[in-house]
Amino acid sequence: MPAERPIDPSGEASRRVASWLERYAPPAGVPDELVGLDGRVRAHWKRLLDTLAGLGRDDIDDRFAAAGRRIRDMGVSYRVLGESKERSWPLSRLPLLLPQAEWREIEAGVAQRAELLDRVLRDVYGEGRLVKEGALPAAVVAGSPEYIRPMAGVAPPGGRWLRFYAADIGRGPDGRWWVLGDRAQAPSGAGYALENRLVLARTFPRLYRDMKVQRLAPFFRDFRAGLAKAAQQKDPRICLLTPGPFSETYSEQVNLARYLGLLLVEGADLVTSERKLHVRTIAGLKRVDVVWRRVDADWCDPLELNAASQLGVPGLLDAIRDGNVTLANMPGAGLVESRALLGFLPALARRLLGEDLRLANIATWWCGQDAARDEVLAELDERAVAPAFGDHLAGFPGKRVALGGEFDAAERARLADLMRARGMDYVGQEVVQLSTTPVWSEGGLAPRPFALRVFAAATAEGWRVMPGGFCRVSDRLDVRAITMGAGAQSADVWVLADRPIDNASLLPTSDDIEIVRMVGDLPSRAADNLFWMGRYIERAEATLRLVRCLCNRLTEADAPNYSGRQPIERLERILLAWGAAPAKTPRLAAAELAQAAAGGSEAPGSALSVARAARQAASIIRERLSQDIWQLINRLESRLQDLGSGLCSEPELLETAEQSLHIVAALSGLIDENVNRVAGWSFLDLGKRVERAINACRFARAFADEGATIDSLDTLLELIDSQITYRSRYLAGAALAPALDMAMLDPYNPRSVCFQVTRIDEHLAGLPILRHDGLMEQPRRLSVKLRAEIEVEDAVMLDATRIFAVEQRLMNLADALAGRYFLQGSDAAHFEEPIRLA
Repeated sequence: MPAERPIDPSGEASRRVASWLERYAPPAGVPDELVGLDGRVRAHWKRLLDTLAGLGRDDIDDRFAAAGRRIRDMGVSYRVLGESKERSWPLSRLPLLLPQAEWREIEAGVAQRAELLDRVLRDVYGEGRLVKEGALPAAVVAGSPEYIRPMAGVAPPGGRWLRFYAADIGRGPDGRWWVLGDRAQAPSGAGYALENRLVLARTFPRLYRDMKVQRLAPFFRDFRAGLAKAAQQKDPRICLLTPGPFSETYSEQVNLARYLGLLLVEGADLVTSERKLHVRTIAGLKRVDVVWRRVDADWCDPLELNAASQLGVPGLLDAIRDGNVTLANMPGAGLVESRALLGFLPALARRLLGEDLRLANIATWWCGQDAARDEVLAELDERAVAPAFGDHLAGFPGKRVALGGEFDAAERARLADLMRARGMDYVGQEVVQLSTTPVWSEGGLAPRPFALRVFAAATAEGWRVMPGGFCRVSDRLDVRAITMGAGAQSADVWVLADRPIDNASLLPTSDDIEIVRMVGDLPSRAADNLFWMGRYIERAEATLRLVRCLCNRLTEADAPNYSGRQPIERLERILLAWGAAPAKTPRLAAAELAQAAAGGSEAPGSALSVARAARQAASIIRERLSQDIWQLINRLESRLQDLGSGLCSEPELLETAEQSLHIVAALSGLIDENVNRVAGWSFLDLGKRVERAINACRFARAFADEGATIDSLDTLLELIDSQITYRSRYLAGAALAPALDMAMLDPYNPRSVCFQVTRIDEHLAGLPILRHDGLMEQPRRLSVKLRAEIEVEDAVMLDATRIFAVEQRLMNLADALAGRYFLQGSDAAHFEEPIRLA
């Protein structure tokens, strides 16, 4: 890929851009953002187009393809409501460019608006003077489902109701910016803006650097510092409360938690005790000081709000009322998102701030007032009708917003009746045309309308606005703001500074920092998923080893006078017993069974199904995994998925099984070499060791009984990857007792049961305990006893019954470990005599 051309403001650059535009000009017209009111290409866009003009068509395609691969490799995704599978993030390949002078006006307007809305919330939930004095109709407040009555009279720690705010803004073709809506409930998009930046900056690194694009890191650094300051204590515990992995924006929440160093928690991870909020960890309950919530207010506390909620924390509002936890944003902040409020904000700005709005919102009339309702009905053809509260237009199922001119006579009459009967449910709004920005579509430029979400964070010095934001670009040419919806792309937003930019990161600048080596406490849910991720990866490996063994022997079975049918039959039997392949009648041929066990999706025990389970467990604790680990897990699933269509030959199946095993080996090596030896790694390795020990017992029972042939014993040694070691120790062929010793009792063999039990016991010895009475907890008691008995066992005495007893005790140990460390749900708070509530 050739280097990008340096920025060249000469006349040659202008001629090159003009020539390039003639070649790639959009047939639907030139985007408004690209060309100024004078009809000339804007200077800042000319720089970007000059770079594109200096690249060949193939080079542009290569860079855009590389951007797509980065999105997939980074795991940036989103979920459409109602769908079970995540979609890859739809990033536009061209950024939205904003010069510094234009950005200053947006920045000032958004900061002013954040402060205004925070003061409105403070009054509404406090003194209530705005309603008492007639500045704000009571129905605008009480009529909103986002007004949380139990929060009335609450004084938030630090006095702020808002700590993270977003404004949706759009620019008209005349160049004026308008606020389309406010986001204060749980604004999304900031994490996606960060991911967009990481992708686009790598797609055009030199251009990104030369155009002096303002960095995002200082904004996130100040936001995190603001959250820490709100706790009013040193080293606060800050959590990001997520609805869970089926949230539409879970990928963003994971990335934000990882980037900011926050503890990602679900409602089930939290519990209130003595009107304080705690997180359930493997070491007991630990105090939570600040929560950045991404759960809507109504779902936050099932005791006082929505009783059906399983996303919130019972008693959370009590902890908030007592000032024992700071929430960003406070439950009830979503009140300011209602469209009914928009029409009153200009007057409220003058009343509360003593100044006019610097960034006006689109003209809005709340129809709960007779004069406003009659005005909207009189000019319905030029107005949009929208819900005053919420997202659905009352009386018109399936409609969010409607254009008055699109109503037929019957609908118009019905709407008028509804508005006269209950006008408070409706607003009329001016129809605003959105400006268009260029996108790369089908090998050329295309104009598309866009809206920009700009974020502001409360800090000790006031409101800090992210330089850029989350840009949504419509996939349609319709330029009416209110019709932008599903199918939009996202674009990175480059705010172009007028002076050189310093490199910035989240790393603190002060050297006076307390050194910490053990970071935080591991939540029980995270420990649970780390444990099962380890088990699933090991289980996928074991299944693939069985498939590889079967393929090897099927290849040899074609030879004349082949006598090794016993291991083939036993391999088939164990795959069926594991549920790795469907038990059909008539029975599948051996090759078909092997393919189903590797890449089939019907059986829950197939390698593909287990790899998907590993990915699901990993997705829940994605913030704790490196990008490399996440990519390898996805690669394993993709590799096995390739077997799903058509029957493979034994050599093709063998190659796929070996390649998949190589991925598992890389994954295991990455985990062993790169994951810090803290509690999280212990549970990941515990899962691996438990699963490997259980599988080794099953292999020994299946292939090393009294009737086993030398071929079956060789199969056992192959499954535990010990053939070379065995041959170096014993000159004779495989024998029963030595093979069992190597599989079950050899403390030096990393595949033996003894080796796994030793590692399990060592992990349990290092995990935190809840009682200091000198007695071992149940999991450790079981591991110590099992380790001692395995270490003194005699291979000659081993038989299927004794091996099965070891297998059962390993499963009991796994259950005891889960019962002690993975407590979830209503039973999760019954830790015995906790050391302390931190």
